[in-house]
This record gives sequence, C-alpha cells and structure tokens, in this order.
Amino acid sequence: MRCDYYDSGRCRSCTLIETPHAVQVADKQAGLERLVAQGAPGARPAWLPPLLSAESGFRTKAKMVVAGTVEAPTIGILDTDGRGVDLRGCPLYPEPLSASFPVIAELITRARLEPYDVPERRGELKHVIVTLAPSGDLMVRFVMRSTEAHARLVKHLPWLRERLPALAVATLNVLPEHKAVTEGEREIVLTDRESLTMKLGDVALHLRPQSFFQTNTAIARDLYAQVAGWVDESAPATVWDLYCGVGGFALHCVGEGRRVTGVEASEQAVASARLSAVEMDDAGVAGADGATFVVGDAVAWATSQPAVADVVVVNPPRRGIGVELAAWLEASGVSRVVYSSCNAVTLARDLAAMPSLVPVRARLLDMFPHTTHYEAVVLLERSSSVV
Repeated sequence: MRCDYYDSGRCRSCTLIETPHAVQVADKQAGLERLVAQGAPGARPAWLPPLLSAESGFRTKAKMVVAGTVEAPTIGILDTDGRGVDLRGCPLYPEPLSASFPVIAELITRARLEPYDVPERRGELKHVIVTLAPSGDLMVRFVMRSTEAHARLVKHLPWLRERLPALAVATLNVLPEHKAVTEGEREIVLTDRESLTMKLGDVALHLRPQSFFQTNTAIARDLYAQVAGWVDESAPATVWDLYCGVGGFALHCVGEGRRVTGVEASEQAVASARLSAVEMDDAGVAGADGATFVVGDAVAWATSQPAVADVVVVNPPRRGIGVELAAWLEASGVSRVVYSSCNAVTLARDLAAMPSLVPVRARLLDMFPHTTHYEAVVLLERSSSVV
C-alpha cells in the first residue's frame, strides 16, 4: 500500500508499510506459531491458512484527534509537539468513512467547536470517532471537554444530517480530564437512534456508542464464522461466550435446541445483545430463543457455576483470561474451548496454564495490516493423556 502521509513523514503509524503484505503475514504467522508452541509444548495444531485483510480501505472505525483552529481544524493525529496533522485522506479508511471527514470539519467551523489545544490545555473538541456499518450507516461521536457546545451541536444537527445522509447516530462524549485516553464515561445521544446496526448475515449486532467492536468488519465476519463452525462440529447442547461484548460469538453460535449464554461486564453491551437475540427470534432464526445474556464479571460468573458448558468461547481483552479462569477451565472437565485472542503473548501464557486443553486447530486473522498486531483463534480439546 502506498501512503503519501507515510512517504512525507507526516504519519508513521503503519510501521510495517514498507514491508510487502505477504511478508507481514508470514512473519506474524511464524511468531504466532512460535508462541503457541511455547504455551503448549508438544501440541501439533493444524494451522489453517491466514484470513487475509484487504491492504487498504479495511478500517471501519476512525478515532481521529481534532486540533488546529475553529476556522482550520485538523482531523488526524498529533505530531511530537502536540500539534495537529491532518489525515483526512488516510488510505486505511473506506471511501464512505473518509468522505465524512470534510463534512465534520465544516461542522466544526459552523458550530464553532473549538479544537482542544493539548500543549496549552485549552479548547473543547478533542476527538471525533466515526464508525461505518456494513449498510453504509455512520455513527459520529464528538469527544469534548465539557457540554459547553451541546446546544450548538443540536442546532446544527439538521445541517449535518443533510450533508451526511448516512448519519444514523450522533453523540457528545464528555472527557473533562487532560489525559491520554480517547473518550470519557458520559455519553449524550443527540439522535433518535442510540445504536448502529452491524448486519452480518443472519445476525444484526447493535453497536452502542461505548461498545467494543472490531475495527476490521470484514475480518470480524470471518472470525465469527470460523468460531461458529468449530462450535457446531460438536453439536453442543450448551455454549458459553465469556467476555461476549455485544454478542457477536454467542449469536453466531445459536442452534436448534441449544442454550447459549453470553457474559459481559458492560450493561450497554448486554442490552444490545439481548435486543439482537429478540430480533433474530422474531425473524425465525432457529435457536435464537435459547440465547441469554448476563451482566457480570466473566471470571466470577463462570467460576460460580455448578457445571461447565459443553463448549466455552473466550474472547478476553489483551490481558488474557488470567490465572483464575485458566485454572478453573483446566479443572472443569470442559471438552472444548475456543480461544479468540488479540494478544498472542497472553494467549501462550494462558495455554501453559491449561495443559489438558490442547490446541488442535488454529488460525491467524490479518486484522491490522501494516502493524505488528494481529488476532488469532485457537480450538482447544481436552486430552486425557496430558497429566
């Protein structure tokens, strides 16, 4: 992929951009295989071919720093001095998403949204976060230091809708602190709709403003399909999806006569998952009535259950599932675990803590081209021969 921003030195975020894409993937594959071997010595998983992303236009969520001035805002990143670098033409974003940036910049001027000046610690608008759904709908979030511009955003919302017809959800997120985070805890929804619908086959996931969703929707779709296929192979009567988010894995794993339970700490995410399950049931999707979602800590919930499910799916944050849950799964007697990981280092550590659950199949997902990051999914089966 060619990028003028990289070539000119304005942005070096894509650290591997000079490495051919095929070499990037091969290097990641080698690294992943090495880490899995470290975590599960002696295991010989069947490695499926990597699921490859497009080299450009794959990123369907943009977290952009706003800087500059009201009259000439920048939308992109900050340089080493904390000044704005405009990246509206970044080739990582598909055209429907990148086309929103000039409109948002015009809104900043019209609504007099003062960009936040990081070195001077003054101003209001810190970030814009834009998410693109498969349908083409958009969610735009304005991350601001206070609610000072709330009335002006509401006033100019009809103009924004006219210029950006794909706008489905708009919010004002409040981040009063001066710290290196993207968003705050408070969210004010400005539109009638509160969630963005991410339609993936028979499953329509409802993405609320602060809910997590993969930034590469095409690879996320493949990941859900891979996990669902592995789960269906053993025709389980019960499935758990721990760290379920908005229900992506759980809802792809529903089946006739099957009970699927998703567990997630975020109340908003669970509300979204429950809504999706109801809609799927209303649409006649077999087994959707057997999906339930619980608000709670995944580790505390799982370890308090009297019996384990036939198959457990885990999709933890970068820290992994941790010592307690790994030890519990090791002792639980569960026959199959599907582990979706965004950090192969903690994946390897967790595998080492579950020696009876042996990797039998694995796959790399090219979720983040031109960076060192990737996703992995591993199917674990219990081996009675491992002591």
